[in-house]
Amino acid sequence: MVRQAGFGGGCHWCTEAVFSSLKGILSVQQGWIASTGTDTSFSEGVIVGFDDDVISFATLIAIHLHTHSSTSQHSMRGKYRSAIYTFEDKDAELAKEAIQSLQPEFDKPIITEVLPYSEFTSSREELLDYYFNDPQKPFCELYINPKLKLIMERFSKIADTDKLRHLKQLDA
Repeated sequence: MVRQAGFGGGCHWCTEAVFSSLKGILSVQQGWIASTGTDTSFSEGVIVGFDDDVISFATLIAIHLHTHSSTSQHSMRGKYRSAIYTFEDKDAELAKEAIQSLQPEFDKPIITEVLPYSEFTSSREELLDYYFNDPQKPFCELYINPKLKLIMERFSKIADTDKLRHLKQLDA
């Protein structure tokens, strides 16, 4: 079944590359996401369309928590809100349960919020698919490659090895 969720936590170039490198991902839209409630401001993030027969929502959450600073309340949290944006109430409960079950894998408390999705604004066209358009950019090599290598090591069964083949060549 096709589902969707939003994820924010770091630079949307990083988050876009992380989710684009997984099997079962049908689409990744990079931009800014807003929620409802007390904090309606936009924050960098991605909307992910996925086939939950191939990759589960819980697996996406685990990958998200392990590929950004999900335990750090740093000074850029306004721009880089650590969040999972849900489109259905049942997904909010699933996300909260997943975070709770993953907490033992972290030394500090997870600060990632589960928020209802409200609105999305896409990034400019030239910024879309930032990593895969030129993975040799210094930013990509410094910040994104380590996240993708973590996926290959920790989540190898769900990593899209065709998309990540260039990383193996870098290590050779």
